[in-house]
Order: sequence, then C-alpha cells, then structure tokens
Amino acid sequence: MGSSKGEEEQGVILISDDEAESTLGTSVLLVDPSEKTAVEEEKTEEVVDEECDLMVTFCKQANVMPHARYDCTIHPFERMECDTCSPLGKNADFCSQCYCYICDKLASECQNWTTSSLCHCNAHNKSKFWKEQRDFALAGVLVMFKLELTEIDADLRHGGNLLINFIQELSVEYNKYLIGEKIPPIQHECFCLPKLPPGQCSICRSRNPEVVYKYSGVFALVTRFLNQAERENPKATAVMLLGAAKELALHKDPALSWQNHGHIDSLKLAVPYLLQRITTKLQRMLVLCDFPKNLYEKFIHFFQSISLPCHCFGFSNSLNVVPWDHVLLTTVLKGQNTTGQRTQKGRKIFLWEALPVIQARVEKLVDKMNYKEVVRYLRAVKCNDTKGLRDLRDKIPFYLCKTGDFLDAAHSLLFPVNSLACCTACRLTPFQFEVYLKMFRTGSVPTGKDIQEPAPWITTGKCNKKESWIFLLAGSPLKDAVLIKQALKLLYSNLSLYRNPKCWSSLIMILGSSRLLEKNGHLHPLSLKEPPLDFQEGVLAASSSLLQELKAKVNVSLPPAIFSPQLQHEACLILAVQAVQQMLFCDLPYLTSFLEIALAFGNNFWALRLLLDHLSYQEHVLHGTVNLILRDLSRQ
Repeated sequence: MGSSKGEEEQGVILISDDEAESTLGTSVLLVDPSEKTAVEEEKTEEVVDEECDLMVTFCKQANVMPHARYDCTIHPFERMECDTCSPLGKNADFCSQCYCYICDKLASECQNWTTSSLCHCNAHNKSKFWKEQRDFALAGVLVMFKLELTEIDADLRHGGNLLINFIQELSVEYNKYLIGEKIPPIQHECFCLPKLPPGQCSICRSRNPEVVYKYSGVFALVTRFLNQAERENPKATAVMLLGAAKELALHKDPALSWQNHGHIDSLKLAVPYLLQRITTKLQRMLVLCDFPKNLYEKFIHFFQSISLPCHCFGFSNSLNVVPWDHVLLTTVLKGQNTTGQRTQKGRKIFLWEALPVIQARVEKLVDKMNYKEVVRYLRAVKCNDTKGLRDLRDKIPFYLCKTGDFLDAAHSLLFPVNSLACCTACRLTPFQFEVYLKMFRTGSVPTGKDIQEPAPWITTGKCNKKESWIFLLAGSPLKDAVLIKQALKLLYSNLSLYRNPKCWSSLIMILGSSRLLEKNGHLHPLSLKEPPLDFQEGVLAASSSLLQELKAKVNVSLPPAIFSPQLQHEACLILAVQAVQQMLFCDLPYLTSFLEIALAFGNNFWALRLLLDHLSYQEHVLHGTVNLILRDLSRQ
C-alpha cells in the first residue's frame, strides 16, 4: 500500500459482523488470524475473496484490550454470588490487561485481589453483592443516598469526601464522650467500724466514683463541621448536613440518670439544638437551590429514613418541603386558590409550611420581583409560628405598592389577614408611616426589597434595566380625600403614632406637597392659596363629626360639596388641622414637641394660623403649647 513504517505499526483489527452473538456480553473481543511464519507475514501478495468482495493487504496478531477479570479470554473465570473467603478456581490469575471490577484499576495494582474476606478476584457483574461493593467503592459514603453513579458530580463527591473525614473524627470524639470523666467521691469521716481517718478506710475507697458525661467536645467538632459545610456549594452542603444529621441521631446518652450540664454539655439538649440548625439550613436550601428533581427527592427520603431518638421526634417531618411545582402551591401562586386549602378524596389539605420555608419562598419570589405571587402566598399559607408569619404578612402592603395597587395596600394596612388578632397598622413605626404616605401620595416606591432599606425611589410603571428596576404595572396615587381618610385611620389605630408629633408633621408636610418626588425621596412643598373664610368654617363644621366616625372605624364618605375637586387639597389640609387640634386637647401631656408640627406647614401660614387660633380658645391648651415651644427652642 506504500504506507510508512509507523503506519504499519498500527495494524488492522477485523471484527466479525455478528459481534453481538459472538461476544456474549464480554468486554473484549480478540480476532485470532491463522498462524503464519515470518516469511508469510513479510509477503505483500494481495489475497482476494471473490465471494465477499474482500481484499486483505496486511494482517498481524491482534492486541488484547483492557477488560474486566471475568471477561479474560486467557484465564478461565468461575462465578459465585458472594464468595469472599478465598479465590475460586483460577480467578486469582490475570493477564496484563485484566482490571479489578471493584477498584476499577489493573488487577496487579489491587491491594485486595486475594485478601481473605475481600477477594476482589472473584468479583463480577452478575452478582448483586459485588455490584453493591463496586458502587460503594466508587461512590464512597454517597452510596447511602442511593445515588446512581451518573448522578454523582464533583460537588457531591467533594461533599462525600469531607463527610467521610468528619465521620472518622466524630467517632474518636464520641468514644471519648462515652468514656466520661470520673469524679472521685468527696472524702468524709469514716462511718465504718472501727472509724478511720478520711481516705484510709478500704470500704469507703471502694465506692464507685461518679462519672460525668460532657458532650461539649462533640458539640464543638460538629459546629466546626457545620460552619465548613455552609461555605461549600449547595450539593456538597446538603450531603454534609444530611450525613451529620444521621450521625447525631445515632448518639446515645450513657448516663443512668439525667445530667443537665447546659445545652452544650448535655447530649439531650445539644443534639436537638444541632438538628434545628441543620434542618433550618436544609429547608432553605430545598427552596432556594435548584436541585434536580431526582436529587431533591432522594435528599428528603434519606432524612425520612433516619431513625431519630425520642428527644428529636419533633424533627421527623421537618424536611417535608413541597416542591415549587406542587399542585396546591402553584394554584395559590397563580391566584386560582385564595384560601390555601383544597379537598382531596374527602380530606382537606392545607398549605402548611415551616417558617424558614416561608421566609425562603418569600425571599426567592422577591428576588424575582414576583410581588403579586408573594402577596397571594402570604395570604394563603399557614404556619405554627404565628408571630413569625405575622411579621412577614406585615410587608404585604409594601409588596402591593410595588405592584402599583396603592388602594389595596392602604386597605391591607387596616385589615388583618385571616384570623390574626390585629392589623399591620398597630405595629407601624413613624418612619414606615411616613414612607407609606409618600407612596400613597406620589405613586412612587423605593427600589429596595424592604421598606426600611434606604434606596432610590422610582415611579411604578417605569423600567430601568441598568439598575434592575422593573415594575410592570403602573399604579395611580390615592386621591387627596382617600389619602387623608386612610392616614387618619392609621393614626387612630396606633396610639404610639397618634401621640408622636413626627407622624402629624409627616401628614401635614405630605398634604402640603406636590405629587412629584425626587429620586432621593424628597417632596416638593407647595404654597397653597388661602381659601375663603366661609369655606374654612364649612370644613371645620363638618370635620368634628367626620373625625368621630373615623375614630369609630366607620366607613366615612367625605361630603362632595365641601371636598370638591377645586379645593380638595385645601380641604384636606384643614381637616388635618382639626385632627391636630383634637389631639392637642386630649393628649397634650403626652406630646414631646410642638415646633416639629408647626414647621411642617411650610409656606402655608394660613393653615398654621388656623391651628393657633383654635388653640387659644382653651387656656390650659394654650399654656401647654407655649411650654412645648419654649422647650423646643431651648433644645435647639
């Protein structure tokens, strides 16, 4: 063929067409050409098979490829299910290309090839026992998670290696704990006959010393391991945490009686504490990390298979976290189910989740800016930790503002969700009160994830991809009449807000400002023209009854004749002035400042004069107000 010497070295291997029938599942196939003499091999004559139309120009002895020992064609192999005592037949023999089925390395390099009770030379792929041994050798400790070899990646293997090292260290430390610390009995006067000095009586010395078992060494080791696990990649972290949970569940208290040395030294206090940390982290990971579905289910099944001691029974169902594609959860998020319950085969099923799971779901939905889904979920989900759930539900009005639904946000501040005792307004701070009024007034929202977080403001409906601001729905700010009603209801629902001068100054300042809001959250003050005196008197006359109805939480409608669109802004400011007057008449002793309220009027001196004129009708109110002003001036 004119080939070079290097090409001739490569040779040609001819494989039969019916390979599947001839190999019978072996891992290697040898083609044995007819033996030729050296002279025949050097011949270059071409041999032609006319029937098959095949021309052979060169042929040489085939090379033996790497293969498992049980597939070796040179040395015979005997199969048994699980014989590990000694090599069967000639199984110990091997050629240069035989590989160990268990170690996946050359037979000559296998350390347990003929070792008694191991005998890797007998291993083959038709035995369940040897397959399990191979899986354990290749997967290591990960075999207890029932993972397929194809599912094990670098992260899982890394977590398994760290877990093996931890188990070895933990075994040493746990054995030290089981030995305990012997405390010699307190030497006292001998009561035996004859009485001997302390420490000289053999009977008293023979009394068994007290043994104290302190779990602090194990606790410190597990804590360091958990800290390390939380710094790893999600898959490695999950493997390490689940493995640690299984090891902790095996620990037993050897003390014959209860020894309470604290939550670190006492096993029955330390183990639940550590399991609480482990399960809380795993709950969040199952929600936040996008584990493959098969791996997700195997993690949960592994934890369910752990036999927990009696002092840890409360953790039995802690990892029963429904996936994101669960039917009930998806219907709630889509708004098709508003109650969080459904009937299945005559039984009611509720969307009931642990607080860490709820917090993680809210966190993930907020990161994706799915604020409507957050609101639906928080309104429907149920939890044993009512206080923690209530704190999360207090953010529902803020998420509604993010969607542009300011009216629903204002209503949700005043109405509790489901059967909770009180509404969100009862727990508002003065800062939150001011932020909500700004949002209701301007139709703008802060871009942060929390109402307390300092962040730029943006009008709903705008999109800024550069700074990751995305609000799909544009909302209309509340009308002045609705704003003043909702603001006064908030003040009347929260006594701490009602007696705080900053809240009243915020209300007056926002009512006296335009709807334009700067990016830093600052409002533009307005100079409102003083309305006619008869208009002011008409608003004041109607305000007393309106304020009483608002205090009684009655659904009030402001008279359209007085609160007309032309002077609605001024009418609302007058109504706020009347509310401040009533507050001063009743709660003046609780007020800490008056100057802060007065400065909020800005250039609207006519409204401030209206307030001061009515304060002069009550001498004790006038004196109290002047004293507050003098105190403010002395401070500043």
